[in-house]
Amino acid sequence: MRIRDWDSNLKIRLGGEAAFNVIFWTFFPFLSIYFTRAFGKGWTGILLVLSQLLSVFASLLGGYCADRFGRKRMMVVAAWGQALGYGLFAVSASPWLQMPALGFISFTLASFFGSLYWPASQAMVADVVDEKHQASVFAIFYTAANMAVVVGPLLGSLLYEDNPYSVLVTAAVICMLLAIFMNVRLQETLPEQVAERKRSTAGESWYRSIGTQLRDYKIIATDRVFLLFVVAGVMLSQTFMQLDLLFPVFLKETVELSTIFSFGDWSLQVTGQQLFGLIVSENGLFVALFTVLVTKWIAGFRDKTIFFGASLLYAVGIQMFGLMSGFWGFTLAIAVFTLAELMSAGPQQAFVARLAPDEMRGQYFAAASLRYTLGRTLAPLSIPLTGWIGFSWTFTLLAVLAVLSVFIYNSMFNQFERQSAVTEKKPQPAA
Repeated sequence: MRIRDWDSNLKIRLGGEAAFNVIFWTFFPFLSIYFTRAFGKGWTGILLVLSQLLSVFASLLGGYCADRFGRKRMMVVAAWGQALGYGLFAVSASPWLQMPALGFISFTLASFFGSLYWPASQAMVADVVDEKHQASVFAIFYTAANMAVVVGPLLGSLLYEDNPYSVLVTAAVICMLLAIFMNVRLQETLPEQVAERKRSTAGESWYRSIGTQLRDYKIIATDRVFLLFVVAGVMLSQTFMQLDLLFPVFLKETVELSTIFSFGDWSLQVTGQQLFGLIVSENGLFVALFTVLVTKWIAGFRDKTIFFGASLLYAVGIQMFGLMSGFWGFTLAIAVFTLAELMSAGPQQAFVARLAPDEMRGQYFAAASLRYTLGRTLAPLSIPLTGWIGFSWTFTLLAVLAVLSVFIYNSMFNQFERQSAVTEKKPQPAA
């Protein structure tokens, strides 16, 4: 499905989110270094866990609100909230006020609203795109986000360390502009039958609404296939979440100078922090260059094969990362890591769309995002873990978790195939 054939809502989102992602990746990869320097490894891990616990709640709330109040409204509200969070973060990092605690609170606030945004955003794609095209559309959004990853970390390695205030102010302004533009140009895509069902309960009390929400999520939790999908995703996320958590700390502490090229007496060397910016940019560049190629390549494989292969490649990639010490070794490791990423992004989102009933699509995508929000809640524990067992054993443990996710995915697909067989055997009603 070509971009020119897309619904106008998707085109607006693609441009606006790409602009924000560039500035976001200018500062985000370096936050674990910033907080580790301010609070130490132990407290940084604990604080990031608490921050992401709040994001878990926000993601579930965002899915319910997307189905109740509409996709557009929640996306606009979330964009304004992110603008507020990054604005306060800028104040905390300004030349006149150095307050890491306020910076952490502001980052938590921005993360909360970011978690509100994504369920509505993902549900909007499922609302307006036919099922057969959903994997390719999700892949294009993923590619656009990663094109920003090419530029952002490179800019951040040069700008963020000396000018965090300016970078964060720019992020706040872009979020404000995105909120205004979406409010004016986006069209609501909430299916009419879902809107009717939600309007029928519009007058109920707040505690009944909460009860309804909990009942809806209880239904999702009893969907065994979906539950296994989330559990496996949380385990697997412990690998790829380390790209902006453990990796920058690891490179800063273990790499003083790394040589990229040398010619005679001349050599091009970078510090550990600059090396991290290059590695993250390589990740984004590989995604931008090879998403279409990999998407076409895996189109002929079954979902089961794709999920298994991605998990095993994540395990290999993160284990390689812990064994390398130079630029080209890290480049090889991130190439393996990126292949796993490209294999899993589009097919997993399309799998959620197939499982979700129309009237609960927003909530299914919200619950599916637990792979990331709950995963990100646990992932910061790797930072203090390195102080207890060292970097090598920490990377090995993360690789083991990725391998274990294969067994959970296997159980999930076995259950899915049994359910599909039962559904096909049910007699169809007479015409």
